[in-house]
Amino acid sequence: MNSNNPEIGSTIQAGEFVTNYHDSGSGQPVLLLHGSGPGVSAFANWRLSIRDLSPYFRILAPDLAGFGYTQVPDGTEYSRRLWLQHIVDFLDALDVGKTHVIGNSFGGSMALALAIAHPDRIDKLILMGSCGVPFELTPGLDAVWGYEPSPENMKAIMRLFAYDQSLVSDDLAQLRYAASARDGVQGAYSSMFPAPRQRWVEALAYDDAQIRKISHPTLLVHGRDDKVIPLSTSERMLELIDNSQLHVFGRCGHWTQIEHADAFARLVHTFLTPNNT
Repeated sequence: MNSNNPEIGSTIQAGEFVTNYHDSGSGQPVLLLHGSGPGVSAFANWRLSIRDLSPYFRILAPDLAGFGYTQVPDGTEYSRRLWLQHIVDFLDALDVGKTHVIGNSFGGSMALALAIAHPDRIDKLILMGSCGVPFELTPGLDAVWGYEPSPENMKAIMRLFAYDQSLVSDDLAQLRYAASARDGVQGAYSSMFPAPRQRWVEALAYDDAQIRKISHPTLLVHGRDDKVIPLSTSERMLELIDNSQLHVFGRCGHWTQIEHADAFARLVHTFLTPNNT
């Protein structure tokens, strides 16, 4: 980890991308897939989960192409196929054959992509505030994907994420704004989900039949008060995935892993412990 910037970890060549990632702890691997908020990185999304879960598992948290500090060639066109290939290439580069996967929001859709296309690569699956089924674009998600860099806009986005507004300080908003305004970051971000944005909800969704085929033990986690991804998405996936369970946190927005970090870590640890399905 870079002592001056904790978001910068190790680098590895994963397919065509020089990938920034965090590798903490030992034991059975757990792959953490971050969301698609502006200026996001694996560490910003998962820093508390890395801290809480690395005593028990080997935690792998990459910056997916177009996010964080992973290096992306000019002209890269982002798509579900590209991100899925990046994930597979990342696991191959680390010689990780099979892993637990935790996906947050956009990262949940990519965890589903891996489960559908490469079911042999996943042991247990955790989807937190996840995309993956069709829903009507929320004003919150429209604002997140339509973000234009400014400290004020970043603070407004972070207020959408958090139920507990005291978490959204000026210092944190400034830090995340700075991350979103780095050279090349906004250009990549604005190219991913341009308006009209309902089409990108559909692009990150899967057919019911595809989701029904998922046989992995699956834990769905959602904030009751999520203004970005509606709770109904997890309720629908609970219906579609046979071997699944749903845990809903009250007084919780789109930041379950931050707003309820301790309880989330305990829930994950229990679920991933051997013989618990």
